[in-house]
Amino acid sequence: MSNVDATPALPVANNGPIGWIVLACRLIVGATFLYASLDKLAHPVAFAQSVHNYHLVPLALLHPFALLLPAVEATIGVALLVGFWRRGAALLGAVLSVMFLAALGSAIVRGLDISCGCFQTTGGHTVSFDLLLTDTLLVIACLWLLLAPTVGWGLADLRHRR
Repeated sequence: MSNVDATPALPVANNGPIGWIVLACRLIVGATFLYASLDKLAHPVAFAQSVHNYHLVPLALLHPFALLLPAVEATIGVALLVGFWRRGAALLGAVLSVMFLAALGSAIVRGLDISCGCFQTTGGHTVSFDLLLTDTLLVIACLWLLLAPTVGWGLADLRHRR
């Protein structure tokens, strides 16, 4: 009897178009979340003002929220970029993106003329329907990453190698 493990080093094949789509999607979504966090982390007071402009977060939670959100975005971004906890990061990214959609939709319905605070804490994009489309695409990409097969091109897959 041979002591050779019959299971492959990587759980599924990573050669085909789906593997490349998952990889591209993971890198694009990861880079988006990481980039979105950078200015917010560098300027937390300005980001707190951006959040306050939506009039959705109680004042008592404003600063903790403004500190926590970019840290979560950065964590999602790094996890997706390196391929570690892909599904958890994608789920959290989808939840955040739905939250962003709700905030943007609320601002549009209420006629608020504010900067979205998406990538820049000052200036940046004004809240508009094109941002709803962008965030909808982000939700779709996160859901794809959540449901897509494991392709073996990430840090998490190193533990499966011998």
